[in-house]
Amino acid sequence: MIKHLTARGACLGSGTIDKLLEGVPLPKVVRVRQSFPDEHISVDGLPREILERIRARGAEERVRPGMRIGITAGSRGISNIPLILKTLVNFVRERGAEPFLIAAMGSHGGATSEGQRAVLAGLGITEESMGCPIRSSMEVVPAGRNAEGAEVFMSRDASEMDGIIVCNRIKAHTCFRGPVESGLMKMMAIGLGKQVGADYCHKAGFQNMAKNVRLFGQTVLNALPVLFGVGILENAFDHTSEIAVLYKEEIPQEEPAYLARAMDMLPKIHVPECDVLVVDTIGKNFSGGGMDANVTGTFVTPYASGGLKSQRVAVLDLSPESHNNATGSGMAHATTQRFFDKIDFEQTYPNVITSTVIENVRIPMVLKNDRQAIQVCLRTCTDVGPDGPRLVRISNSMQLGHIYLSHHYLPQIEEHPLLDRESELMDLPFDDGGNLIDLGKIGV
Repeated sequence: MIKHLTARGACLGSGTIDKLLEGVPLPKVVRVRQSFPDEHISVDGLPREILERIRARGAEERVRPGMRIGITAGSRGISNIPLILKTLVNFVRERGAEPFLIAAMGSHGGATSEGQRAVLAGLGITEESMGCPIRSSMEVVPAGRNAEGAEVFMSRDASEMDGIIVCNRIKAHTCFRGPVESGLMKMMAIGLGKQVGADYCHKAGFQNMAKNVRLFGQTVLNALPVLFGVGILENAFDHTSEIAVLYKEEIPQEEPAYLARAMDMLPKIHVPECDVLVVDTIGKNFSGGGMDANVTGTFVTPYASGGLKSQRVAVLDLSPESHNNATGSGMAHATTQRFFDKIDFEQTYPNVITSTVIENVRIPMVLKNDRQAIQVCLRTCTDVGPDGPRLVRISNSMQLGHIYLSHHYLPQIEEHPLLDRESELMDLPFDDGGNLIDLGKIGV
């Protein structure tokens, strides 16, 4: 297995790179609080809310004693997902049925059974914590052909169940726009397709993904004994804001309305553009693309747009929850040796080979520390104002309650109703090794 690749000459010590970057000024910054609506379901009240939604729809009658019920478990860092899945497991068991969790994450986890179990374990989802078996085989069986005649495949584990509960977060995708994007239909088309099914769905490219998620998802929906779906909506603070319970026959028609609500709640950076965006940490737990392009504006296809407009992006570290999957590195212009040394290509490449978006794992410039990664981005900006490049720093693309903005934004901060200045102007805080000392802590 390839785990690491040494970039010969990536860091030249006290040589040419140091000399080129020595003296590149770093703008002073202020810590800023961003405001967003925060209506949500309390963690303590979440199990009750899920069960009430199920009962309000009469969906509990679809789970009968003796049935083997599969509940989908994906790879995303969904807030409260262990609690949500545990609640569904307990509900199934209380109905006299036998619950199973089915790893439903396409090609993630290196496209292996063991890798997908490891991804779930990293999210706190294990057989011990959930109290039920986890099925993670990569084997697939035919689901039939979709309305355009394309072959569709689905998880063998799912096909052997008496009933399926499809559970996933509904939100905007980072590579395409359509009536349904990330959510219940995609969980069936891609997640339950495993690597083979995801590969077939992606073959026509993201220019056709809005259509194919529905076509492939509908075919799997028809082939499996889906009882109902549990859609999760989150607000800008990554809090669970709504639980939707949809019958099998309702999912294709009603999911678009929930996607529209989810898009309204997306977090954002309350300034429209900058010259340099600094992202402390990326990872699959934050977004399927490592960082959510709907926030950062770093789209790798032309079929989606939005977010922050920037000239350069520095990505400094890779989250432990990513299991060394460096998807998202291709969206950066510069990174650190620390990030580079964490890349496992066996974990990273299967995902993008399947999705066809190989641009998302191109290797950016590799610098020896955070300071240099930021400086090279600042130095290579063009057409900047007399005060130098504007800088925005975020912890990750999910936690945006607090960010750093350079001094250029002081007038906007004073005028913007959703921005509150929390500090005086300061230098970015580096340790003796040139790395930010509060890495990953500013967004919470």
